[in-house]
Amino acid sequence: MYIHLGQETVVWSKDVIGIFDLDTSTVSKHTRNFLSKAEKNGEVINVTYELPKSFILCNSSNKNRVYISQISTSTLQRRADFISNL
Repeated sequence: MYIHLGQETVVWSKDVIGIFDLDTSTVSKHTRNFLSKAEKNGEVINVTYELPKSFILCNSSNKNRVYISQISTSTLQRRADFISNL
């Protein structure tokens, strides 16, 4: 099944590795370095025109993708939980 990340962007739920809150997770320098490196490698996809609230790490066909979304982590988690309960 798919998870809607915002702005007409969906990903396979099985490809999602993690859903992270931007406010709390970017406090760590390791997370900031990871996001910086992903952006330099062209792995970051911004799916919002609004203030971003979360980032979603996905792996499909052995390629990492980081989606930046305006949707909160709790909403994305509820969507993922709903799909897993089907």
